[in-house]
Amino acid sequence: MDVSEPASISAAIAGRYAAAIFDLAKEAGTIAALEADVAGLTAALDASAELRDVIASPVYSRDEQSAAIGAIAAKMDLSTPLANGLALMATKRRLFALPQLLKALAEAIATEKGEMTAEVTAAAALSDAQAAKLAASLAAKTGKTVKLNIAVDESLIGGMIVKLGSRMIDTSVRAKLATLQNAMKEVG
Repeated sequence: MDVSEPASISAAIAGRYAAAIFDLAKEAGTIAALEADVAGLTAALDASAELRDVIASPVYSRDEQSAAIGAIAAKMDLSTPLANGLALMATKRRLFALPQLLKALAEAIATEKGEMTAEVTAAAALSDAQAAKLAASLAAKTGKTVKLNIAVDESLIGGMIVKLGSRMIDTSVRAKLATLQNAMKEVG
């Protein structure tokens, strides 16, 4: 069984809804509100196991999902394009794709603003000066504003791994040791 298939189906569904919601928000001139809504809804989804259960579990009926997402949209005062999109997703039983929808919307907003996000995994925490220098260096290479998502993984021993778009740069000591180990295996 190909496990990537359900993920790609969710991403495709989310992509279509995200494009429609983004276009409606852009027409209405509410991109800033949409950005705030996406951040708030992402935080709510990360913080609430109950919300994740409601959107993913087939136990909840279409009406229960619609009522729940409607209450959340009203409580969070979500912008009209997003609230209507979520309501439509609930009636079509597509709320399982909400995490992918939020990710696609965040990417569309970043592209609209000329921003990119770099995923940085470092062996040790970066100082503010180091993070600013890395962001500036990446911005010079891409010509766009670069935001950093920094994680620490001590198993890298030293260095860092930077993922920016489809590019990945691995300067970690762990990777260099693995390369050296492979070279030694080839020799004999």
